[in-house]
Amino acid sequence: MTDEDQVVKEITPMEKDFSQWYIDTILKTELADYTTVRGCIVFRPYGYALWENMQSLLDKRFKETGHKNAYFPLFIPESLLNKEVEHVEGFAPEVAWVTHGGDEELAERLAVRPTSETIICSMYSKWVKSWRDLPILINQWANVVRWEKSTRPFLRTSEFLWQEGHTAHSTEKEAEQETLRMLDVYRDFVESELALPVIAGRKTENEKFAGALRTYCIEALMKDGKALQAGTSHNLGQHFAEVFDIQYLDKDGQLKYVWQTSWGVSTRLIGAVIMTHGDNKGLKLPPRVAPIQAVIIPIPGKESAVVYDRAKKLKETLKGAYRVELDMNDEKTPGWKFSEYEMKGVPLRIEIGPRDVKKNQVVLVRRDNGEKTSVSQDELYETVGKLLEDIQKNMYNQAKSFTEENTHTVHNFDEFKDVLEDKKGFVKANWCGSTECELAIKEKTMATIRCIPFEDSEPDGNCICCGKKATKKVVFARAY
Repeated sequence: MTDEDQVVKEITPMEKDFSQWYIDTILKTELADYTTVRGCIVFRPYGYALWENMQSLLDKRFKETGHKNAYFPLFIPESLLNKEVEHVEGFAPEVAWVTHGGDEELAERLAVRPTSETIICSMYSKWVKSWRDLPILINQWANVVRWEKSTRPFLRTSEFLWQEGHTAHSTEKEAEQETLRMLDVYRDFVESELALPVIAGRKTENEKFAGALRTYCIEALMKDGKALQAGTSHNLGQHFAEVFDIQYLDKDGQLKYVWQTSWGVSTRLIGAVIMTHGDNKGLKLPPRVAPIQAVIIPIPGKESAVVYDRAKKLKETLKGAYRVELDMNDEKTPGWKFSEYEMKGVPLRIEIGPRDVKKNQVVLVRRDNGEKTSVSQDELYETVGKLLEDIQKNMYNQAKSFTEENTHTVHNFDEFKDVLEDKKGFVKANWCGSTECELAIKEKTMATIRCIPFEDSEPDGNCICCGKKATKKVVFARAY
């Protein structure tokens, strides 16, 4: 058994069992681990560094669009949560409750926030008095708790990390513009930084956020053919404003209710990166968010002092511009290290041995396609930058090709069922717009309408379920 076989032997091949491959990859690469708390995971340093990189890049985008960060309480009084009936009904089965403080029973139960609309709206009702107070553009980085029946690391856990934006505006037009603007921020982020191609569109009335006027989303396709909702943006209309009495005195002297939005992405994006890019060797991480962008592995031979000295100098050359690591652990062979860092998804490996020192070169190995190249040490700094950008683009193009190859258009229900069973992926089909047909399709096939896409949504036939005239062409899939 080779060093490479030893490192990856505990990762189940994805073709054999995709779910087990996913779990094995997370545990083996030390992204996260299980705890004794039901449905909760520990983000190990490697996994948390990945989240921090995502968070940093996304936070920058929020601030560039005028949003400011704040923090609101974890606990929400039951009376506050119950003020908006449609909203609380949507979350009721998942709410965790605090009933005691120490030994004393609380006079009123406290919900551990499943989302923060109610607590934030209660504050906005205090803060908004005049048109001069608008718009409010606030984002919160936080943890939330939803008592899920079935959990899976990153994708669905009882406690998870996310951001939730909450804004208030003077007009419906401004709120709608904000909703769509933030959806586009998400789309650009996941495509540019995470190399995840997505389909953007609107959720159906049945699938929209509880209490929202309209919900928009971005949907990504995983390697097992299932869809993953990668982000949502909601136009909340005036529903919450009316319930929480968020009114302002407008320029015309009239009291008016604000128009609101909320939008969020979570650590399920880590799961999306794993399942979109990974292979049977483990992770493949996009360079822009990878905790380690390049790893230097010395191959010491009989001239270890010279090789190690040169490797240290290479790290000094790169460390200001790139997230680079030097592995000088003598207890593991270079072959073991090669495989270990491939498993961890490090985009670029830099090898240097005695012969390379003499030739003033290094060997570069890409994780995305395995290509090896030799380059002069004098050109290393620029070459690493170019290669990382090329790897980023190539990973996006690979994922986009996979998505396109696994997006199918059908025109009748039999064809729809056959594609779902045999080919999987996104399925575009004509729909009449009725909730009855939407639910019937879900019951029969376990596929849901992921979105009404912004592009290519004009129908070209009849509804695949009832046969009546279609109003939209929508995207179906089985999903996480």
